[in-house]
Amino acid sequence: MSCFLSNSSLGKKLVMSVTGCFLVLFILFHMSMNVTAILSPEAYNTICELLGANWYALVGTAVLALGVVVHFIYAIVLTLNNYRARGSQRYAVTVQEPGVTWASKNMLVLGVIVLLGLLLHLYNFWAKMQLVEILGGHTNSLGFGAADGASLIAYTFSQWYYVVLYLVWFAALWFHLTHGVWSMFQTVGWANDTWYPRLKCIANIVATIVFLGFAAVVLVYFFCPCIAGAAC
Repeated sequence: MSCFLSNSSLGKKLVMSVTGCFLVLFILFHMSMNVTAILSPEAYNTICELLGANWYALVGTAVLALGVVVHFIYAIVLTLNNYRARGSQRYAVTVQEPGVTWASKNMLVLGVIVLLGLLLHLYNFWAKMQLVEILGGHTNSLGFGAADGASLIAYTFSQWYYVVLYLVWFAALWFHLTHGVWSMFQTVGWANDTWYPRLKCIANIVATIVFLGFAAVVLVYFFCPCIAGAAC
């Protein structure tokens, strides 16, 4: 099985699909959690406290990190394999193939942008929350409590450049998901003439929900932090 997953193109795509599915489920959970910060900052902070340096949260963080690393490594390997397989044909100018989207041809570039956005997010939030608790601290470098996620959101998105960077990140994630969500079903064989358009529609819906959910938090806290229970 290990040889199949690492040596064959189908095996690599299967790993990409499984890890991708796991990451999509986490993104949906994380987006839902963030929307809570608009509805009730106190409820959001309660969730942050539950997901602090508790053992189950640490295990989840480790599994998530592993999923991201595996997904990204296999994406690079598959891209390099496809690049080598095309040989001299990669220099040829060809017409756009029917049904081939821009996102499907630029998944690695989009993935790099998503990864860079993730690193920025880890710096702005994880390093100032869970990491602080792991190291035994109670307040972060900004003076907020390690579980005071609402105040950290308000501080971060009071700065316009973070708003722009995060919106660019979410846009890249939207493009990445519009192809990735239906592609992972295609890899496991759930695709035919009937389901192709349905899966692509589902992928667009999922990607749009994720984008709107994340973007709403950023924009609400930027334009009117009072709505989110923070001081104007």
